Amino acid sequence: MVSSPGVFRASTAFLPSSFAMYTTMLGMAAFINWRRGLRTAQGVFWFAVGGVLGWPFSVALSVPFLVEEGVLALVNGGEAMGAGVRRLVKGVGASVLVVLVEFGISSAFYRLPTLVPLNIVLYNVFSPPHKGPNIYGTESWDFYLRNLLLNFHIFLPLALLSLPLFIALKLFSRQPLASGLRTLVFISPFYLWLAIFSAQPHKEERFMYPAYPALALNAAISLHILLAALGQSSPRTLIGRVPAGLKLLLVVGTLGTSMALGFSRIYGSYDAFSAPLRVYEPLQSPGLVGAEGASLCLGKDWYRFPTSYFLPEGMRATFVKSEFRGLLPGEFATVDERGEKGWWPGTWRVPEGMNDENLEDVGKYGR
Repeated sequence: MVSSPGVFRASTAFLPSSFAMYTTMLGMAAFINWRRGLRTAQGVFWFAVGGVLGWPFSVALSVPFLVEEGVLALVNGGEAMGAGVRRLVKGVGASVLVVLVEFGISSAFYRLPTLVPLNIVLYNVFSPPHKGPNIYGTESWDFYLRNLLLNFHIFLPLALLSLPLFIALKLFSRQPLASGLRTLVFISPFYLWLAIFSAQPHKEERFMYPAYPALALNAAISLHILLAALGQSSPRTLIGRVPAGLKLLLVVGTLGTSMALGFSRIYGSYDAFSAPLRVYEPLQSPGLVGAEGASLCLGKDWYRFPTSYFLPEGMRATFVKSEFRGLLPGEFATVDERGEKGWWPGTWRVPEGMNDENLEDVGKYGR
């Protein structure tokens, strides 16, 4: 997975969904690892951290593991149910502390009671038709399949085939399906996430970030099943008659090609998307920029502007009218602006002309 362009971008992006990807990996690891007992509390905590401090929808990835915990408690009953409830209460208690800390910090900086994850859910799920995420564009149902294929190459088909391969393994090995129920739990989060977000009209690549660890796990399970099948040496089977060297060449060639494609796309992405960073480098050259207070004008490519930290001291970025007719970013308030009292007014004073309908505000253009 090191060669995956998707992981390359997601792991370095400063996004809530990237943070949720980290906590998803930690939460899944806690639920999966039973070597020192069940770690339900730890798993619940990590998913709560990702949902509260990152992206609230990432909590959905924990549902299969929580269902497994509930089924185990009901089946075993008695003492097992009591232990399961205690683990769950411990995890929920730790999660409530995370919520309280987030609520306190956000409310202090926004100067009003604010629960950020709740606001995210309300806007994205319960907004009327003229608001919400769909006003920023929609895609067809297969958008994520195409995007994941670009970002993961052969690992996406492997991830999608994990359930069929698991069922085939149980059928041909004549093992009872119940002996692999935990495997079904492991592979279900990726299918669940892909189904939920493929059904949403508004789609973005970053929405898949939290599920990348689940995709990697599914691909690894499929690869394990296929390698075990290829490793058969019995002359009574067709696979067993294939020379070992040819099998090795097939596996190494397939994975090597996928890795080469991945690294090629990573370099291509770096080369293409680093242009917005390089284009502003000459502004730092002595004598090139005018007097203090000069402006950098941005047109329809405003969304490629990385950050004002790349601009020289005293220079500001401003927008000029272009083909874009949506809402442009507003400027944070400065400490001395309007004589506002209190600390960091930029964190709580709403910039003028903002709206949640992506309507153009002419006040955002430079004068």
